[in-house]
Amino acid sequence: MTALRQKMIDDMQLHGLSARTQEAYVRAVRQLVEHCHKPPDQIGEEEFRQYFLYLKNIRKVSRSTCTIALCGIKFFYEQTLQRPWRTFELIRPAPEHKLPVVLSVPEVGRVLTCVHLQRYRVCLSTIYACGLRLLEGVHLQVKDIDGERKLLPVSQGKGNKDRYVPLPESCLGMLRQHWLTHRNRLWLFPSPLHVAREITPREQLASKPLSE
Repeated sequence: MTALRQKMIDDMQLHGLSARTQEAYVRAVRQLVEHCHKPPDQIGEEEFRQYFLYLKNIRKVSRSTCTIALCGIKFFYEQTLQRPWRTFELIRPAPEHKLPVVLSVPEVGRVLTCVHLQRYRVCLSTIYACGLRLLEGVHLQVKDIDGERKLLPVSQGKGNKDRYVPLPESCLGMLRQHWLTHRNRLWLFPSPLHVAREITPREQLASKPLSE
């Protein structure tokens, strides 16, 4: 791990950013580095400008992708390197107004039948039935199931907010049957390779240096 990468991670932790946001911001800086072919502290403001023109005009990335790239790179240069470039105030990803793609219940059912491994099919079915985000689903623990009240507590969801979601009877039965296949004391969806952790891979912020 490079010193700059570690300092950026430390700065993000001090700012209270979530692990997912940290990962996205580190990835944004790494992609800038790969485009410019030089260490991040040697990249100038003009190269940064050209990079976002490249994202906009050549790659034609979505507004959300551009926003994440801007936020991650801006955090690194303003907070970690203390370089308040004027271009950061100039870039404004254009707003998008797109209708979401919503699958019908039969369509969702057909998608789930294509998932052959039970642990993934049950996890995705639970996410759909309870309206969870992906990480909220894979991080579910055995103690989270409130079978008596048919509720599922979600801890530290988006914005670090806790909430309860309804747990359908059919989903509760499916989760109970699934638990009998592994009987893990902690995770509802344990990793098949590491029973002490959930099926989602660990955040790997330290896997690559920013300058690679």
